[in-house]
Amino acid sequence: MKTSLLLLTGLTFLTLFSCKKIGCSDVDAINYDSEVKPKNSSNCQYSGEVVFWHRQAVAQFLVDDGATSLFYYVDGVMVGSASAGVYWSGRPDCGENGSVTITKGLGTVKNKTYSYSVVDQTGYEYASGIVNFTANTCQSIELN
Repeated sequence: MKTSLLLLTGLTFLTLFSCKKIGCSDVDAINYDSEVKPKNSSNCQYSGEVVFWHRQAVAQFLVDDGATSLFYYVDGVMVGSASAGVYWSGRPDCGENGSVTITKGLGTVKNKTYSYSVVDQTGYEYASGIVNFTANTCQSIELN
């Protein structure tokens, strides 16, 4: 009986300390876990952010051109909107109050490229291009 108990205790101890924790050890991932040993990035999930903005001169141009609202599209899907007259004197931070910030899940890759467009309330396109979402970063696109 004692031998069986010692054997069971030993097996339990070995099992507890030999198991590797499954997870993600990449600090750029949204599911980062500092306790994952050894280093493992096969289970990592990423996201990135982009903030769209424009200066006062662009806001004045938009308003003078009849734009009242701007609608932001990424890969053909509307992801945000704002008044055309709202402007910034410098680059806003992602998520800053009043900014148009888009967060995209990137899955298991650290970078993904998407198309974007900015249109007014009539559908007139004022800006378009390509945007690269990068894991754990805030990209900035200034409308000129």
